[in-house]
Amino acid sequence: MDQGERIAAAVTAAVADGQVPGAAWRVDRHGTVLSRGAAGVHTPGSEDAVTPESVFRIASTTKPVVAAVAMALVDDGVLDLEAAVDGLLPELADRQVLVDAADAGAGTVPARRPITVRDVLTFRLGLGIDFTAPWPSPTLTALAEAGLPVGPPSPQSAPPPDEWLRRLATVPLAHQPGERWLYHAGASVLGVLVARAAGRPLPELLAERVLVPLGMGSTGFGVPVPARDRLGPHWAPPGPEGAREVYDPADGQWSRPPAFPDGGDGLVSTVDDLAAFARMLQTGGGPVLSPRAVRAMTTEQVGPVDDEGGGWGLGIGVRTTDEPGGRHAGSYGWDGGLGSSWWTDPVTGVTAVLLTNQMWSSPQPPPLFEAFRAAAFAV
Repeated sequence: MDQGERIAAAVTAAVADGQVPGAAWRVDRHGTVLSRGAAGVHTPGSEDAVTPESVFRIASTTKPVVAAVAMALVDDGVLDLEAAVDGLLPELADRQVLVDAADAGAGTVPARRPITVRDVLTFRLGLGIDFTAPWPSPTLTALAEAGLPVGPPSPQSAPPPDEWLRRLATVPLAHQPGERWLYHAGASVLGVLVARAAGRPLPELLAERVLVPLGMGSTGFGVPVPARDRLGPHWAPPGPEGAREVYDPADGQWSRPPAFPDGGDGLVSTVDDLAAFARMLQTGGGPVLSPRAVRAMTTEQVGPVDDEGGGWGLGIGVRTTDEPGGRHAGSYGWDGGLGSSWWTDPVTGVTAVLLTNQMWSSPQPPPLFEAFRAAAFAV
């Protein structure tokens, strides 16, 4: 059995075992397809087969795609990584910061400095999810009270960008700008930031700067019209008796454009579209980014940020390896809690994309994803 066959076997076996109803995958090495396929169905018990062309809700795998828009604007000189966001996001100027992130009653102090564009991209703006703290934190509670609950993606529930940011700005920062990596909120803020910087709605800007140049015609906030017949329902993890409930039907929240295009988790896409995005980064950025922007984006800026020792670049996860002489850049990419994963290893030239129609039950990758990665990145 060659590597392509082992990759396919890892996914098909997991689907046959009932780990997920359906999945599609693609693994390339230096732009050549090693394995591409699909297994399972859109709806358990049906004959509606998932195919490599199926459209999936990619959740947090959205983050690097929107970060590429920001880096394109940096290339243009429209955004400066070291500049304060106050001019574009005046709602986030003159921030107050909790004295104690775990105790809202301890009061606040003024922020020591403004939030910068780099803070937003590196998730160090002072707002977000702290996976090491008790859930929910005072900040997350305050966001929920402001009508911005943190949880599984729900694209039709958020208000338009200006109102979204106004509500966000009512919540004090949990930490000083630049002080601590906090998950997710930075990506949502980034979407508002780049849209204001360009004077264009985020979906329009994303299409112009990334999707159209790369031929990613099945990617968007809400399913693009040509792809609507390829989106099936999305499923919650099986319950105690193995029964599954629909998290989002085929004509649900992702079937139409949202009021708030969330740069953190709002996109749908396909394995081929994400492979095209990965190939752009792998080959130096053209026609979307400069090589310098790609290097900055995929270089560790903050770390570690997870239990595996992974770091964070500019809007993207970066895995590093410890070698003689120090830490060296390894793979980059990101996962989505609705059941998506893309990672690229620049050393071996391997890009691996796996998309499923079932959300994860915890932040830890399910066994299917571990088996897929082991087969895809095997030397």
